[in-house]
Amino acid sequence: GRTLGEGNFGKVKQARNRATGEHFAVKILDRGRVLSLRGADDQVRREIATLTMLAHPNVVRLHEVAASKTKIYMVLEFVNGGELFDRIAIKRKLSEREGRRLFQQLIDGVSYCHGKGVYHRDLKPENVLIDRKGNIKISDFGLSALPQHLGNDGLLHTTCGSPNYIAPEVLQNRGYDGSLSDIWSCGVILYIMLVGHLPFVDRNMVVLYQKVDLR
Repeated sequence: GRTLGEGNFGKVKQARNRATGEHFAVKILDRGRVLSLRGADDQVRREIATLTMLAHPNVVRLHEVAASKTKIYMVLEFVNGGELFDRIAIKRKLSEREGRRLFQQLIDGVSYCHGKGVYHRDLKPENVLIDRKGNIKISDFGLSALPQHLGNDGLLHTTCGSPNYIAPEVLQNRGYDGSLSDIWSCGVILYIMLVGHLPFVDRNMVVLYQKVDLR
């Protein structure tokens, strides 16, 4: 099938079940590359383990996982409406009505994940897909955290996420609540949907993080 996207570890291709006609997105990962990159193996295992736990209308569904000597295949729900990022880029900003509807779906999906003990930690418009009915699907759980990743203090301690969406407490290296950091990222997404640009921007990462932390 056609290539839907490419990443560090492989490609995502569109596939069709010949018996049912149903379409899927198949993430094809190069095992050698995954094993050669530091932390990549853990990231892939984490995404598979996380998606296996989740079943919600606003979260991309994992149907099946298979592997050969050289490849790992993740058969995912096919979401054909593109990324939320693209929709915002085309429209420049969304109407309050559309933004409210999509944000409610985002919060529903994120709340469900938190109820399952899953913290996404990389929420951004590029990781929110839209189906042909205009409903969102949260994707890319490679940086997610589960209860076993919590420290003895009940907090997460790994700094991760995308610079413009990261919560200030994540930057402070004192431990953070995964659900609250996800909610911060959701707030940034809401801002972008309705205003059309990021609330915190700077090419210099140090200055950017100062803006986020001082807010």
